[in-house]
Amino acid sequence: MARSVNKVILVGNLTRDPELRYTPQGHAVCSFGLATNREWKTEGEKQESAEFHNIVAWNKLAELCSQLLTKGSKIYVEGRLQTRDWTGDDGVKRYKTEIVMDEMVLLNSKKGGAEASDDEATQEEPKNAKKASVESEEILDSEVPF
Repeated sequence: MARSVNKVILVGNLTRDPELRYTPQGHAVCSFGLATNREWKTEGEKQESAEFHNIVAWNKLAELCSQLLTKGSKIYVEGRLQTRDWTGDDGVKRYKTEIVMDEMVLLNSKKGGAEASDDEATQEEPKNAKKASVESEEILDSEVPF
């Protein structure tokens, strides 16, 4: 049997405050944006590019994200890619690809908050990093509140 892997690892900054909602069945779901960037040189000129990712957390991890994270927070995320589709009110089929988060580590230092520099966050990470993870459980499409 062939194996497959669906694993995403990102380190970036939140682009907006987390939004916490609950499904009709009572499951917590938290969503937010995460920006990652890269730099390179072309003919001696510095280039930069940013990517924006949709992140979704469920249950206890969702509640922790809503309590601990704010816009600008630097975090480490592990999860899996998932693409949802639906038909909009206008009859057009729409798609959304998101990372369903399994683990999260807050990388900001306590003293600097979201405004801490990368150097401060790296130096403070071992003693101040907050790690959160939960066991994955299947969530039905009908439970997604958006």
